[in-house]
Amino acid sequence: MNRAAVLIAALALAACDKPPTVIDGSSPAAFAKTTEKARRDLPIKERLIFDAAIRTVGGRRYADKDPDAAARAAYDGMTATDVLADARARGIE
Repeated sequence: MNRAAVLIAALALAACDKPPTVIDGSSPAAFAKTTEKARRDLPIKERLIFDAAIRTVGGRRYADKDPDAAARAAYDGMTATDVLADARARGIE
């Protein structure tokens, strides 16, 4: 009986796993809110890479004219894991 209770509790916890936050680049306010929320989805050791990626959109379209708009366009629709993968592909560690 005790094993069944543990199994049910484990299944209930697994069902409560929240989906990752998707970054919304539609406005500066939405971008700030969703990037902060996405950042909290990551383990602490990966947050510095995430922060560096968000700040360095280098080589992206319009980056010279408006880096904030370039970041919103580049990361719109991504999750924190996507941002990390992109950062690592660009050599940010």
